[in-house]
Amino acid sequence: MYFALFLCTVFPKQQPKNQQKKENTTIPIIDAKIYNDGSHFIAIPPDNFNGGKHKKQPPKATTQDTKKQAFETAYKESQSLPKRERKKYIAEKLQGEFETAEQAKEYTEQNIERKKTNAAKRYTRLWRKVRLQSWNYFVTFTFDGKKHDEQSFRKSLSNSLKHLVSRKGWKYIGVWEHGKDTERLHFHGIFVIPENAMIGKLETVTDYDTRKHRKQTTFQNTHFLKQFGRNDFKEICERNVEHSVKYLLKYIEKSGERLIYGGDLPTYIKGNILDEDIVCPTGIDDKKVILFDDFTCIDSDGVVRGKATPEVLAQMPTAN
Repeated sequence: MYFALFLCTVFPKQQPKNQQKKENTTIPIIDAKIYNDGSHFIAIPPDNFNGGKHKKQPPKATTQDTKKQAFETAYKESQSLPKRERKKYIAEKLQGEFETAEQAKEYTEQNIERKKTNAAKRYTRLWRKVRLQSWNYFVTFTFDGKKHDEQSFRKSLSNSLKHLVSRKGWKYIGVWEHGKDTERLHFHGIFVIPENAMIGKLETVTDYDTRKHRKQTTFQNTHFLKQFGRNDFKEICERNVEHSVKYLLKYIEKSGERLIYGGDLPTYIKGNILDEDIVCPTGIDDKKVILFDDFTCIDSDGVVRGKATPEVLAQMPTAN
């Protein structure tokens, strides 16, 4: 009986999310990193951060640099092959860098695993950035050979978007891609365009989609139409942001291009966590905690900003 009472005292039963929060208003976690996993807000106490200053690595030997460059070249070439053939192709390409074929195979496997680990980290970081923003447009810009060559199209459009980031507060995540049928260069992206920050005008355009064999209605921006050619601005809401991001990731897998980020896109917000806002521990070894959706946002100076809404979250300190 005494043991049962002890357990109830040390490990109180967690309240279901639909029940009233606890009355205790202490702050058990100071300066936490907070992100959204798609269902809940998750807080990481500072003692559990994976970051910190990394020890400076000694310069790699020239032979290692040569091997890595050879691997990167072979890895890029292998992307056009079926997955089951890629590892064999890379190992064969690297045999000249090693004394034995077994060494080349082992090096290939180690570096493919490194690639997978880095890709997983980038994937996690991408979604955490995505879920801290209120995206409102999916935009496609299409190369027009009458206005630019491909090189000038990339450079000019990139510069234009950089100016809109710094002057108008635009944010975006996008990717370059060559069309499957026409090989025409496109830039696809999800955008945060603040209220009253749109340049040009959005005009309704109706034309014929030759692939789908039907009429389509799009919204073209007059400024970008004049400077770069055809464009398509589609309004998106929270429920179809995930679909839009997966659409971008599909192009990365197909083309080998990398995602391009524009604007202030933090991975985390930072703040103090009230005891009453913690639902329960989570993660490996319970090193993180799940928060109630309407948790109180308190900045690092102890200033209460309000309940967690997109507007309040935008006022909080951030981190990457």
